[in-house]
Amino acid sequence: MGAKGLHREEGPPRMTRVSAVWIDRTDVTNAEFARFVAATGYVTQAERPLDPRAYPGLSPAQLKPSAIVFVGSDQRAGSDPSQWWRVVPGANWRHPAGPGSTLDGKDNLPVVQVGWADALAYAHWLGHDLPTEAEWEYAAQGGRGAGRFIWGDQPFDAAHPQANVWQGIFPVVDTAADGYKAQASPVGCFPANGYGLYDMAGNVWQWTKDLYRPGLDPDTRDNPEGPAPPPVAAPGDPGERRHVIKGGSFLCSPDYCYRYRPAAREAGPDDTGENHIGFRTVMRLRKTAS
Repeated sequence: MGAKGLHREEGPPRMTRVSAVWIDRTDVTNAEFARFVAATGYVTQAERPLDPRAYPGLSPAQLKPSAIVFVGSDQRAGSDPSQWWRVVPGANWRHPAGPGSTLDGKDNLPVVQVGWADALAYAHWLGHDLPTEAEWEYAAQGGRGAGRFIWGDQPFDAAHPQANVWQGIFPVVDTAADGYKAQASPVGCFPANGYGLYDMAGNVWQWTKDLYRPGLDPDTRDNPEGPAPPPVAAPGDPGERRHVIKGGSFLCSPDYCYRYRPAAREAGPDDTGENHIGFRTVMRLRKTAS
């Protein structure tokens, strides 16, 4: 589990063990999430206004329901992500790019603009859970062991694309050699890994159950579940609690992100959605009395 020599937060590499688990073959789709909402009346985080007690410095307009949308840039990526991201009022899972965008013809695309709590609520509705980071990474390796990519150690092949990722200069131009220009693709469009799982690299990031910290616990443990929750965040500091996302997305490029690898990891925002983060669920096998 983990890697060295690429991004600091991916190490130190270590051996661990996970128990048997079933995992969805694809990311949860818009159609699947719509069935959950229709059955339960669930309202996602991006559809709710922000709590003014947690965001005392924001204006009433800034507290309105919103989510984060990729808008691109005409300049090469620097250190300020606000160059290519915008907080868009009215963006949510039904309108992933903001008001005016719809899900028409997109039933089989991965649902996005869902926060960690939204993903967990869906999983629990099914009697499932979100995968731990260790479970997700083991599944992504597809039985190959700790290779660089889910397909092996050879680099991305634009002539025969193995995943939906960014080709070109991020965030200025995506050449769309993989067939999708700066956007998600329907689930299952690219080759499955060794376990028959689709989109474990690229397309959209996937939530895991683990709280994020910048680095792996060096101790070898069975079935690790990530660090314990921190103390309650102070008002105005909602970023204190973030969860690990895995797999990279259609925005990951070799020249900037390069996180469409099993060992790669990032911190996802717990308080809203983004239009490149989705999820899949797991069901753990339970031991029965003999």
